[in-house]
Amino acid sequence: MRGHLIVIEGCDRSGKSTQCERLLQRLQQENKPVQLFKFPGKPSSYPTSLDKLVDAIVSPLPLCLLIDRTTQTGKMIDSYLKQSTQMDDRAIHLLFSANRWEAMEHMKNLLEEGTTLIVDRYAFSGVCFSAAKGLDFEWCRQPDIGLLSPDVVMFLDLSLDEAEKRGGFGEERYEKRDLQQRVRQEFNKVMDQSWKMIDASKTMDQVHDDMVAVVNALPPNRAPLKSDLWIDLQRS
Repeated sequence: MRGHLIVIEGCDRSGKSTQCERLLQRLQQENKPVQLFKFPGKPSSYPTSLDKLVDAIVSPLPLCLLIDRTTQTGKMIDSYLKQSTQMDDRAIHLLFSANRWEAMEHMKNLLEEGTTLIVDRYAFSGVCFSAAKGLDFEWCRQPDIGLLSPDVVMFLDLSLDEAEKRGGFGEERYEKRDLQQRVRQEFNKVMDQSWKMIDASKTMDQVHDDMVAVVNALPPNRAPLKSDLWIDLQRS
């Protein structure tokens, strides 16, 4: 039986990364095979010395969580997000997409082997952030046509006022109020009725419980894995 592909989305500072890690630990405690992917990973997690690399290897968290920005595209994205380099909006959008495609074969193999994957941001974020910067919405979806389709998408919903109160808001390039407002509007376009809305203004424990309830409600008999995200766009 294949694993579930669980995608967690939301605007910045909605608590996605924290809740993804809590969900990972919960499923591990239940002795379920599970791994966490981030697109892109957090640069602060990159093992910068031999000692830190050893710590990463023996960590209870999967190594893919710790080093996502070490691929060629990941390094370029990391530099861009830290505002160390400038890049055309179309170019960075394609890099984000390439970063996801780099992981697809590995993710597919894990899923087929029965490992559930929790994904912190996916193609939906890529489209919404780029469209919020003024790129054409349909053009933004094109590079990700054919990615693995998730079994469920959970959206951590938090008002911008609440997000700004949380620590670290504004540290990365996209954490600007006007941009975040536009990102939320773009998410409204990409959502469908299958998405599960999670009230991220609740306590951390309440949000976690709500997410666990969604996972527990997933059907045990899973349909075959499909690489058909937005494939209908090719037929229209």
